[in-house]
Amino acid sequence: MSAVSFLPLAPGGRPHHAVVPSPLGELLLSGDAEGTLSRIDLLADRAPDPDSTAAPAAFREAAEQLTAYFAGRRTGFALRIAAAGTPFQLSVWQRLVTIPYGTTLSYGELARELGRPTAARAVGAANGANPVPIIVPCHRVLAASGALTGFGLGGLARKRLLLSLESGQGAAF
Repeated sequence: MSAVSFLPLAPGGRPHHAVVPSPLGELLLSGDAEGTLSRIDLLADRAPDPDSTAAPAAFREAAEQLTAYFAGRRTGFALRIAAAGTPFQLSVWQRLVTIPYGTTLSYGELARELGRPTAARAVGAANGANPVPIIVPCHRVLAASGALTGFGLGGLARKRLLLSLESGQGAAF
């Protein structure tokens, strides 16, 4: 199980970033000088904030945990996250980090667990707005039919790779 800590987004302060290689492509980690993550993007999809400072040392722990995850040596993360979202989005993201490695859940199941049985679409929207994919494993949520649906970090092919890695089938990394 993950030990991800959600913190309030600190106002002001110069943003920091690091670029981390991964089997999905280069990941752009963004956050503060202490390594608290606020975003993970594919570098191919999003350039670093021009006002941010390159700070690879600040994100060393996140980079090491991601590398271990992709190598199949880590099943959860122990990192600090400062994510901006609505109270509903935060409740969805907090539930996502409790989905065990190698398992999946449907949007409808997640909505019911949150006490909002008719909110499957809202859960899907919150899932899609997740600013820290992989760490907050939105890839573990599927359609009720079991079909793969949307993945903001590079599309369904990358979602399929993450699920394959977690299922023990060994992704083609």
